[in-house]
Amino acid sequence: MSQSPSSSVSSPLVGIIANPSASKDIRRLVAQGRVVPDWEKVNTVRRVLLGLEAVGIRDVVAMRDSSHLVERAREDPKLTLELRILDMATLFVEGDTVRAAALMQQEGVGCLVTLGGDGTNRAVVRGSAALPMIAISTGTNNVFPTMIEGTLAGLAAGLLAKGKLDLKKVAIASKTLAIYVDGEYRDMALIDVALSRERFVATRAIWDMNTIYEVFLTRAEPASIGLSSIGARLQPVSITDDGGLHYCIDGQLDGEGKSSGSELGSSTVLAPVAPGMIPEVAISSWRRIATGERVSVERRHSTVALDGERAFSVTPDQQLEIAVQQDGPLVVQVDTALYEAAASGLFRA
Repeated sequence: MSQSPSSSVSSPLVGIIANPSASKDIRRLVAQGRVVPDWEKVNTVRRVLLGLEAVGIRDVVAMRDSSHLVERAREDPKLTLELRILDMATLFVEGDTVRAAALMQQEGVGCLVTLGGDGTNRAVVRGSAALPMIAISTGTNNVFPTMIEGTLAGLAAGLLAKGKLDLKKVAIASKTLAIYVDGEYRDMALIDVALSRERFVATRAIWDMNTIYEVFLTRAEPASIGLSSIGARLQPVSITDDGGLHYCIDGQLDGEGKSSGSELGSSTVLAPVAPGMIPEVAISSWRRIATGERVSVERRHSTVALDGERAFSVTPDQQLEIAVQQDGPLVVQVDTALYEAAASGLFRA
């Protein structure tokens, strides 16, 4: 394993970013969320590496993380590929992921494999939206990453990085939510922007639905868990559909999971807002929003949560605007990629 920087890489290069903190936030205490231990993340990365090596990938670059997940995964006698750790200072914070993704784009990574949740992948896209991605879910309430077997992810990523697959045929362009404060771009989200009545960021993970009053979505999928699942009960919106969805929550939930809001002018949906938590949620209003349309939010004290984590606060003196954009990364569909590979005879000797 090498840790030296490389100014040019002639062979196909695959990147890996693994987040050891995913699946370890407060939602494990307040809901029935799963915990993915480090040893399972190491095993998943190892299977990715074995898949990459099987299709001829010799060079992999990874971000150093606090648990050394990728380095531990490489310690297998069956593996002979070269793993290089990015030459960058690491503070083991979200900014590391942002910088790592930007460096990987500069180095010509052909496909990036991530392990984490929506928040992890949001940080990746903040660094680079140009890298084709295979996002393996190891977080909570995930919509952007999915449950993918590491072996299959490695095979697909390797074939794509080697130019054996047509990216346009095996990947789907994703959307983002752009957040503006007083007309200036502030930040972005991949799946949801939630506005909370709380005035301070405090614990970053969103887990108490009583604090949420307004939500914007790029996707609203019935088979998801979290804020996206609420929107899906109103009108499903897929990754390929134009625009997104905006809804407002009416009232709060009592201790039995029932809405205490007024029924006047509202509808109620049953949605899994967290693993094992399926309350009735009263919706005061909702509508589809078009790509590029900026929606102004009522001025008030609130915190803004991006992909499930509180990011910053706003005051009544600030004007918040949200817009759905068609500028997200290309998300590799592993099933489609492997189908195309098999149909093209790429697995035949």
